[in-house]
Amino acid sequence: MALADETERRGWKVEGGAKSSHHYGPKRGHFRLAQPLVVIAVELREPRGYGRARMSTIADASVKTLREFLIGTVEPGSTVVTDGWSAYPAACRDWFVHESRPVAGSGRQANELLPAVHRVAALCKRWLLGTHQGRVDAKHMQSYLEEFCFRFNRRHSRARGLLFFRLLQYAAGASPLTYRQLVANPQPKAIKPPGVKGPRSRPRSLAQPPEDRPWRAAQSLE
Repeated sequence: MALADETERRGWKVEGGAKSSHHYGPKRGHFRLAQPLVVIAVELREPRGYGRARMSTIADASVKTLREFLIGTVEPGSTVVTDGWSAYPAACRDWFVHESRPVAGSGRQANELLPAVHRVAALCKRWLLGTHQGRVDAKHMQSYLEEFCFRFNRRHSRARGLLFFRLLQYAAGASPLTYRQLVANPQPKAIKPPGVKGPRSRPRSLAQPPEDRPWRAAQSLE
């Protein structure tokens, strides 16, 4: 079973189905967002507890977009629990068992109906505000979400050295990237650095004689 919901990055305001506390142009809801929309899926374990989480930035909360995320994230045949947003039934059709928990009319808060998704969103927000001081560019948001999910999914790992081993595996298996590929908007510098003036010094050997630093030869602090 998996919980799925979408949230807006601006203050991480969680959308309550088709209703929203913000207006975006003539339509009310999930479209024409000024900030990237993030969809979250969290695995529910029996009898209790949370498993792995997946997060992704999406352009909109349409049927096509949500369906692509669910098919690429959730195992076919699983039960997908969502809020009352109208796109979810069609997004889950023929692939998943859909269970809707609309917030409107339930008399309960959204974090009570979908606790796992809201907890992951709150933890990610705290991580971004704390570790990164909230300075996260929207164009790099997906990379930050993937790093958070990597950490969250391995929070109970007993072999800490295996985490570093996995990072080395991913780094060695990935294609090389240049600096210009890492930059969201690569632009040439307006003022080029002056560079090194004069000839560069090239010592014949790295074994240089010790410098005249008497404090290194001191035997005591007196």
